[in-house]
Amino acid sequence: MKNDFRARIHPAWWAFALHRASGVLLALFLPAHFWLLGHALQSAAALDDVLQWTALPVVKFAETGLVLLLAAHMTGGIRLLMIEFLPWREWQKTLLALAAGASVAIGLAFALNVF
Repeated sequence: MKNDFRARIHPAWWAFALHRASGVLLALFLPAHFWLLGHALQSAAALDDVLQWTALPVVKFAETGLVLLLAAHMTGGIRLLMIEFLPWREWQKTLLALAAGASVAIGLAFALNVF
């Protein structure tokens, strides 16, 4: 039991959990995305109605969260690829911090552009 707890406080476990959670949340977003794209196929007026809804501040906030999830999933995936295909070095532990920092930076840059 102690070994299980130690594994879960390790930064690599948190990186794994964030990568997995961001992937699940992005997959849950896909039906809404396809619903929006379906409106674009119906008519220009239907798409305009939905796009007016996306101008609400709560939707913009959710969109910023979506970009943060995308950035976290992308940087986590790049980190995994580097671990998988590069020989292991001690500096690769810092890839966790770099991936997290890049995710937050991308999310903040998007938020500054939107708001």
